[in-house]
Amino acid sequence: MTEKKRYRKVVPAAVCIVGIIAFALLWQSRAPEENSGGKAGSSGNATANEEQWEAAETTPLGKYPETVEYTLGKISGANNSNLPVGDTYEDNAYTRYLRNVLNIQNVNVFALEAGGSYEEALEAAISDRDIPDIMVVNGRDNLVRLVENGMIADLTDVYRQCTTDTIKEMYHSYGDSLLDSATFDGKLYAFPNAEIDDGAMMLWLRNDWIEKLGLEEPKTMEEGMDIVKAFVENDAAGNGETVGLACSTGLIAGSDETYGMDAIFTKFGSAPENWILNDNGEVEYGSLTQETKEALGYLNELYESGVIDSRFLLRKTENIDELVIEGKCGAIFGRWWAPNNPLISSYDEDSTADWQPYFLTAEEENQVDTFVSYDDWMYVVVRKGYDHPEIIGKYVSAIFDYSRYEDDQYAREVNEYFSINVDPTARPLNINVDYRDALYRSGENIRKALTNEISITQLSGLEKSYYDTCRSFVSGSLTTANGWAAYTSRVTAVDTLLEGGIKEENLLFMGETDAEIPQELQELEQQTFLQIIVGEKPLDYFDTFVVEWYENGGQELTDSVRNAYAETLE
Repeated sequence: MTEKKRYRKVVPAAVCIVGIIAFALLWQSRAPEENSGGKAGSSGNATANEEQWEAAETTPLGKYPETVEYTLGKISGANNSNLPVGDTYEDNAYTRYLRNVLNIQNVNVFALEAGGSYEEALEAAISDRDIPDIMVVNGRDNLVRLVENGMIADLTDVYRQCTTDTIKEMYHSYGDSLLDSATFDGKLYAFPNAEIDDGAMMLWLRNDWIEKLGLEEPKTMEEGMDIVKAFVENDAAGNGETVGLACSTGLIAGSDETYGMDAIFTKFGSAPENWILNDNGEVEYGSLTQETKEALGYLNELYESGVIDSRFLLRKTENIDELVIEGKCGAIFGRWWAPNNPLISSYDEDSTADWQPYFLTAEEENQVDTFVSYDDWMYVVVRKGYDHPEIIGKYVSAIFDYSRYEDDQYAREVNEYFSINVDPTARPLNINVDYRDALYRSGENIRKALTNEISITQLSGLEKSYYDTCRSFVSGSLTTANGWAAYTSRVTAVDTLLEGGIKEENLLFMGETDAEIPQELQELEQQTFLQIIVGEKPLDYFDTFVVEWYENGGQELTDSVRNAYAETLE
């Protein structure tokens, strides 16, 4: 299972234009011959050679007798994905592993960051009907375009023949909806990214501040908020600079960001910005419920009492990061991966910053069933006409199964990447395939190995890598921020979730419909919520907002979503 790293980057228009020009020049210079990567140049016993090729082309882990290259449209990461010095996107632990195990090699025709440049290059490639052999597609809309224009290969047989049983189990752990989102007329045209269950949002507090003020650790949300208030009133940071609970103006962080108030809404049984299935079995937009209204009322109380950062409306994410790093803020909401980003920077600045997670909605949590929209998910596709579409099935099997669970000969370098915090974008293909509950499986295994409840021989390669880092951190031989982040995320945070009780989330598929909330309704919602929280509007103004939302296109959208869901039940 991969480390979660979240980045939000706005790419200036000039950078995008430069990226497109560079892409065009590079694509022209590296444009492959049609059906590249074939069997030309084979030698030796012809029959044996043909058998080797056939085995490679029809099995998950059969190795090609000659190196097969594939051109790639690649999503890169910030800071060169934190790759070690000397490693590149075409020569790193992942690519070396794939050469050793499968004898395949990527040739990147473009490697650009998501958030602007990559999307521009992707659009240009699709519009010109000139796509690389393999690429990651951002968004299901682009996948639909490629299928409708006959530009990508049918991967049904690839999935059947060239993925291991473990990979199939991983995909099936999400139910039918994930693979169905990449299936058209009964044929699979892409391998979807599989987003693991990240668990509930937790309250992360500076435990050293709790001890400094002689406070008790919280057991309820109310006690947690009282501690934050005490931080502010007693100026735990010093110099009069202590701020309250960090809060993003986006309010809802989802699974990709931090600083949201998701846990407060969850406490009240609310799921804003999600389509939900209400108690009557009807599809409803979660931002419009009475539970959401109650949560906004509570947030207003927290703001008025000084618990929520009084200047949160003026801060951007990078400003909040600075408050955390500089030791001025001691309370944030975040998921299990918060130690990796942003808290690792706080620890790196001050190793006495003892951030601890608290799962405060476990007992009272009224988790509603939400619908999954695959509109923004990533998919890996293969150019129609490429000789080796099976490469994608073999890649997924080697990286997400064999390297983790079986291969000790070549996989060590790959697994070490996780312990040194190399970003997943270092891989040729920026997707992840794992069990829905992979977080809990791996976290529990690492903890049991650390306490000698199981042998380290029972750990996967990835788990062994984290085990080594965590053991070194616990013993005191490793004192780096990376060591702290690995242990706190993989052991402390996961244990906190497990002890609180895991609530399995049902993944509901709403069918073929555009369920995206129009920009004007998004803005209406955000403005209303913020105004209520800071007291510019009374709580009952929420009812007016609901009426306006339905009158301005919301009712028509709701009817469309309800009809699409009804069709999935037929």
